[in-house]
Amino acid sequence: MPASGTASSDFSATSPSLIRRVADRDPEAWRRFTRLYGPLVFHWCRQQNLSEHDAADVMQDVFASVTRSVGSYEDRSGSTFRGWLWTVTRNQIISFLRKRTRQGIPGGGTANWQQLLNVAESLSDDPDQFTSQFELDALYRRGLELVRQEFRPRTWEIFWRNVVEDHPTDSVAAEFGVSANSVRQTRSRVLRRIRQELGDQSGPSLRKS
Repeated sequence: MPASGTASSDFSATSPSLIRRVADRDPEAWRRFTRLYGPLVFHWCRQQNLSEHDAADVMQDVFASVTRSVGSYEDRSGSTFRGWLWTVTRNQIISFLRKRTRQGIPGGGTANWQQLLNVAESLSDDPDQFTSQFELDALYRRGLELVRQEFRPRTWEIFWRNVVEDHPTDSVAAEFGVSANSVRQTRSRVLRRIRQELGDQSGPSLRKS
C-alpha cells in the first residue's frame, strides 16, 4: 500500500487545537484538557510540598483560573502551553500559601507556611525544573491516547512501532510494505498532531531520526 494511502484520510490534519477549543468553552475539550493536564498540575503542587488535600484544592483553583484566562494564551514560537500553565499554577500556589500564612492554619505553624511561601515566590519560570521525566512521559502518553482515535489503525501501528516501540525506520517500512520516507511522514504527522493537542511547539520527547 503506498504511503499516500496510509493516512491521507486521517482526521488529524484538520483537528482544531485543544487549547483553542477550551477557550471556546467546548465541554468535551474541557474534559480532555483536565484528563491531559490534571495529573501534571497535581504533580507540580505536590512538588512544592503541599499535602494531597491541599494540592487537590489548588488544582481546582488552577482550572478555575484557566477557564477565565485561557483565551489570552498566545502560541508563540518557542513557547509552550505547559509553560503558561505552570505560571498559572505557580501563581495559585503562591495565593494559597499567602492565605494560609495570614490565617495561621495548622500544619507546621505560620512559620512553616511562610517558608513554603518564600520558596514558591522564588520559583523559576521554567516548568521542566519541577517536572520529573516520568511525569513528562506520562503527559505525552496521555496525549497519545487522546489523539489515537483520529488516525487509521494502520497509521497508528506504523507510528507505534517506530516511535514508541523504537523499531528502526527501515524495519517498520519492510513490515508494512511502505517506503522509509512513508514511515517518517507518518511519524511526523502523528507527532505534529500531539504537539497541537498539547499546545507544545517544542514537541514530545518521543522522537527518532
